[in-house]
Amino acid sequence: MKKFLSKIIPQSLKNQFHKLEAVSAVIINGQPANKIKVIGVTGTKGKTTVCNMIASVLDANGIKNAMETTINTKIDTEITPHKTKSRWITTPPAPVVQSFLKKAVKAGCQYAIIETTSNALDQHRLHGIKFDTVVFTNLTREHMEYHKTMEHYLNAKLKLFRENPQAKFVVNADDQHWNKFYSLPGAEKYLYSIKRSVDHGAIARKILTAPQGVTTTIVHDHGQVTIKLNIPGIFNVQNALAAFCVGLALDLDPEKIKAGLESILLVSGRMEPIKVSKSQDFTVIVDYAHNPDSLKNVYETVVDGMKNSGGRLIAVLGATGRRDKTKRPIMGALAGHYADMVIFTNEDPYDEDPVTIMEEVAEGIHRGGAKHQWRLNRNYWKVLDRSQAIHKAIKEAKKNDVVLLTGKGAEEVMAIGLDEFVPFSDRDIARSELIGRFGKDRH
Repeated sequence: MKKFLSKIIPQSLKNQFHKLEAVSAVIINGQPANKIKVIGVTGTKGKTTVCNMIASVLDANGIKNAMETTINTKIDTEITPHKTKSRWITTPPAPVVQSFLKKAVKAGCQYAIIETTSNALDQHRLHGIKFDTVVFTNLTREHMEYHKTMEHYLNAKLKLFRENPQAKFVVNADDQHWNKFYSLPGAEKYLYSIKRSVDHGAIARKILTAPQGVTTTIVHDHGQVTIKLNIPGIFNVQNALAAFCVGLALDLDPEKIKAGLESILLVSGRMEPIKVSKSQDFTVIVDYAHNPDSLKNVYETVVDGMKNSGGRLIAVLGATGRRDKTKRPIMGALAGHYADMVIFTNEDPYDEDPVTIMEEVAEGIHRGGAKHQWRLNRNYWKVLDRSQAIHKAIKEAKKNDVVLLTGKGAEEVMAIGLDEFVPFSDRDIARSELIGRFGKDRH
């Protein structure tokens, strides 16, 4: 009955219920947002990484903080990975958010960082929170199954800035929509860019990429500092700039901001390498990229890191059910353009037919350009069982190759049907396959 009602009740009416739920949660938890400074990070890509970077910057400055993201909850030094699909809702329901803030206050945290989605903003899940600092990373096509149009999607994101004129703004000046956010009333506004100069904020210069990380000089209002990130990708330079500007907005020492950013060795499921043995002679990477823009960024980063290795890129990917169907062949085309071998597979089908989803992604491979003559069961395969797809990729891999598993990142379940979640982890399966092939080093 609940599922039936959910289908026939308009979203606007549901949102009124969400608002009432939020008002109740604020009261029950004693208005915790009034007792802590809250940082909100919104955008299509990079939210989780930026949140984790901000937390690391605060840690490096000895500032107690809490964090709620897609992959983890942090209360001071206690970090809880999200193991169940119910916790993989990026911004949880209002009662969970308010309970999180209450725990953060009780633990003596000065700041709480919240990964903030467009759906959550539209549904009033963050009602009752006045943000101290808000961050906009970027906006690309996503969640059309919910918002229907890019205009509605943009307006949902803008709500975080529009409703918090007392907040300090941090905005990506390289995004085409930057001025929509920047032009709204705010306490102080910081811009960041890897492409152009900005009046107030930070820019990256002399970006040097490597397979294991990126080195860049960040030029800011008071000088410059060279930072060596231990996670690869130019897109992570942008993420680091966002976190750097948050540090500036909080009047932190740039050298300590640098220390916080350089201390990050890994963000789970984001360009995460899986290695089990010194004898392992190829690379396996797990990444959450699940839309065309994210996938393109990850492919470009991996290919750039492989340019002198002579290895091949073996891509494993699928697409999520109940999401924008138009992106599926585009993702297949991207795999066809960048990869040398491709294995299409299953990925959180929900109540859609997983075979149909896989076919819709795979049909794009021939649009990927003339890098290869793609032939089914010769250099690309359709393997519905995702664990078998990972097995196939690792079995095919040779010295200096990169096996790239995208779509699920650090998730530990797969969504099957409307509300069934079965245990599944790309990281665990890849690790098991690698141990079977190379053994495991003793530590």
